Amino acid sequence: PAFLAGRLALFVLGERAGDGPDLPPGSLPEGSVDLRELLAVSVLAAVKGGEEVKRVRESNVLHEKAKGKTREGAEEKMTSGDVLSNRKMFYLLKNTFPGLQINTEERVDAPDKETIFWDRSIPEDMKKIQPKTVPAESVTVWIDPLDATQEYTEDLRQYVTTMVCVAVNGEPVIGVIHKPFSAYTAWAMVDSGSNIKARSSYNERTPRIIVSRSHAGKVEQVARQTFGNKTVIIPAGGAGYKVLALLDVPDKKQEKADVYIHVTYIKKWDICAGNAVLKALGGHMTTLTGEEISYTGSDGNEGGLLASINMNHQALVDKLPNLEKASNKQT
Repeated sequence: PAFLAGRLALFVLGERAGDGPDLPPGSLPEGSVDLRELLAVSVLAAVKGGEEVKRVRESNVLHEKAKGKTREGAEEKMTSGDVLSNRKMFYLLKNTFPGLQINTEERVDAPDKETIFWDRSIPEDMKKIQPKTVPAESVTVWIDPLDATQEYTEDLRQYVTTMVCVAVNGEPVIGVIHKPFSAYTAWAMVDSGSNIKARSSYNERTPRIIVSRSHAGKVEQVARQTFGNKTVIIPAGGAGYKVLALLDVPDKKQEKADVYIHVTYIKKWDICAGNAVLKALGGHMTTLTGEEISYTGSDGNEGGLLASINMNHQALVDKLPNLEKASNKQT
């Protein structure tokens, strides 16, 4: 019967794919979506994607292939982990909320359709959040089915995350960052609640700065000019991992930093979840010149990144004029 119910649900969802979320009658106005439900499904999607990521890595059969080059000329890799995680994450969200715009790093082919559904349960730690209805057309969902693919292929598992972000009118409001190899999930919803918090203190004078492994040298130079020679630079993989480095995370393999800086072009599915989490906790993620990032339209962010929490973010922006110039030369 459960199997049949799933088939039936798929049929109903398929019929109404263009009408917005398929919900029990009377629960929500047509074309609306409840952000608390979307948060619950986003967490489930990140966890389900993470199961695939972990399973593929532990099988040691990654089916690794190149999918092109980054702007800096580095090879972009794709693995079975990316593809299978993407399939679970995309279809769980799409089957539950058929009317939503979902942007994902990997393409989804029609024959790969998954019959995966949400059982409509709200986790205990989310029950304190008030339901919040928004128009479906104002929502954009960003999925990163496997952040830090390069590190994943090198078996540097601690950097790997799966992420879901929900933006409303371009503003990040829900962020989920899941670490498949330590079974840890951080989630936050702006003005509503979270299961993660900031650390108790940060070093503003000589901050520990976390940066991409691929261009640590460029940032190091400018950081030392800005904050002095005692500045510690932490090269790390994965944008999700780098945001978690700014927070209070109960994972021994998670390094800690005070500021996250990125100086080259970066995709929005890499940064949206982290931006939402930081925003929900009172932190900031902006371009290097302090501009907010909009999560609609193009899938890339040109102006570099500066992320901090419980620090004077504008003072950091003012200290870093050189980085924006460096960034522009590369993009």
